[in-house]
Amino acid sequence: MSDSKPTVPPAVPDFETRDPNAPGFWDERFERGFTPWDQAGVPSAFKSFVERHTPMPVLIPGCGSAHEAWWLAEKGWLVRAIDFAPKAVEAARAQLGAHAGVVKEADFFTYRPPFEPGWIYERAFLCALPPQRRDDYAAHMAALLPGGTLLAGFFFVGATPKGPPFGIERADLDALLLPHFELLEDEPVTDSIPVFAGRERWLTWRRRGAART
Repeated sequence: MSDSKPTVPPAVPDFETRDPNAPGFWDERFERGFTPWDQAGVPSAFKSFVERHTPMPVLIPGCGSAHEAWWLAEKGWLVRAIDFAPKAVEAARAQLGAHAGVVKEADFFTYRPPFEPGWIYERAFLCALPPQRRDDYAAHMAALLPGGTLLAGFFFVGATPKGPPFGIERADLDALLLPHFELLEDEPVTDSIPVFAGRERWLTWRRRGAART
């Protein structure tokens, strides 16, 4: 008989800040080292997407520790990663080293990057937002992306009773984005970290409308 014991997930600390709309909610979690959404690396679906596209300007909202921003910057891509939580920005800059300048403290909903994005990368940003912010998310994504450009990344599909992460039913996600975007790719994700396991899909959406010349 084995003496091994089942793995017990770490207990969730008793946090003071409960509103994910507030930077302090995320600051407290970074300060206490509780970031279960952080893969601490670059996902394979992200690498695959990059490898099949030519370099383009990339915006990463809600970047957290910004591992993907470092990877893109190392390859010479123009990238801007933003987060409204000062402690997240601090963590991102620390791990980006020489590329720390690509990370800025900013609120996505009022932010305009210094370039026109060719791709906005979605990773644990939509699911970090309370459901009442989803219409704002779709509207600002559409405002930032000209016709023909891409919103692509990981989407957490299937409703959850609470969050974050706040899951979204697939029909609701389609209703949210299809007025502005057409779906190009829909792929399963097989290497999710535990908090997202079995619920993530890699989706690539193209902004409707003619490309700017």
